[in-house]
Amino acid sequence: MQKGCILKDQQSILIVDDDLHILEVLEARLSSAGFEVLRAAGAHEALDILRDHHANLMISDVKMPDMGGMQLLTEVRAKLPRLPVIFLTAYGTIPDAVSAVKAGAVDYLTKPFDGRELLEKIHGILNPPSPPVKEKALSQDQTFYVGESQAMQELYDLIERVAPSNVSVLILGESGVGKECVARLVHQLSPRAAHPLVVVDCGATPPGLLESELFGHVKGSFTHAIRDKKGLIEMAHQGTLFLDEIGNISQEMQVRLLRFLEDRKIRRVGDTREIPVDCRVVAATNANLSEDIREGRFREDLYYRLRVVTLKVPRLRDRKEDIPILTRNFVNTFCENHKMGTLKLPDNTMKWLCNYPWPGNVRELRNALEAGVILCRDGVLHPEDLHLSGLPEVGEKDQAATPFSLEESERSTVLRALQEAKGIQKDAAELLGISRRTIHYKIKKLGIDVSQVK
Repeated sequence: MQKGCILKDQQSILIVDDDLHILEVLEARLSSAGFEVLRAAGAHEALDILRDHHANLMISDVKMPDMGGMQLLTEVRAKLPRLPVIFLTAYGTIPDAVSAVKAGAVDYLTKPFDGRELLEKIHGILNPPSPPVKEKALSQDQTFYVGESQAMQELYDLIERVAPSNVSVLILGESGVGKECVARLVHQLSPRAAHPLVVVDCGATPPGLLESELFGHVKGSFTHAIRDKKGLIEMAHQGTLFLDEIGNISQEMQVRLLRFLEDRKIRRVGDTREIPVDCRVVAATNANLSEDIREGRFREDLYYRLRVVTLKVPRLRDRKEDIPILTRNFVNTFCENHKMGTLKLPDNTMKWLCNYPWPGNVRELRNALEAGVILCRDGVLHPEDLHLSGLPEVGEKDQAATPFSLEESERSTVLRALQEAKGIQKDAAELLGISRRTIHYKIKKLGIDVSQVK
């Protein structure tokens, strides 16, 4: 073990690697940055050092003889649960590093690593901006998507473990489940919370404009480019970039985005200068990217860059025990927003809500309840008030229906919305609170002939 001289208030970092060259490079970089450096050539030596010396942070290789980084993490967590750990990993062992992050490591870097990026990570971990209090974060938009079901508790647990790191996150789930709210929570619980969260709707931005929106452009690079424009990626510097509906971007944009994820530099349209950008990337989609990869619509290498950690947001019909708490949150909020008194929610109304399949998930529930709050009479919210929002009836007979009642109810819902919208799919999607892509998928899945809808 080698130890540098200790200055007052000097922070110490334990570096662990069986490669002496890596240890020398790390020690030189960290010492020049003002850190006290503790060196260990293996996991057992690292544990011996931690018994006798204080460390503010540990940097460890993943693959080492005798005891690997994952076992070392387990040992360290048992004795020093608050010690932050960064892993160094070769490209081929990235899955091991991802597993380590899920197990409690703060972050990881691939070899060969950039010294400046390592120092930025260290400073971000040891001197983070004051994060928002968890209760405060959950009291905003996320309050509407909370739940006490096991599925949601497991999701929250994973969010809390992933948020402090810098790894890319891919959020999966049907339209309307609250993917953007999950992305906001990841950002708010991260060390980047004091910096911007920039949201990019890849599904709503025309392909011809998306390049300029993401990367920016310089004056004169194309017609109507009358001034320099900073792109959304650049605006997310030191913060979080949220790419919603990532499955909709073109092949050309996939190549440019992959290049940015690899070297963290952008080049504005029409410019030759590269601009370094430090931002965390969170992406979301309701598409089946694995199927898109098989059919050649989405690059496999981009997929693995985006999905270092995957968060799956459950469908509302798979966590029906959360419907009562969601309903009360929504109703109370809408009553307050519309300056109305407290509404009563009879048992039969709650039973109706819990029996409905909610193909549009939480967004559909929210839209239905807001309409019901406005249209109900005498301060009581009845199921018939919700029917006025364009939803079909759900009665006792539906509960005793065949095993295919859920799909039949979903088909009835989509048909009713299409009839209400006179066959215009975009308008029907808005009525259901789902995206155009989702309604196209459901029409195909349910075998609905739109030409016959009147």
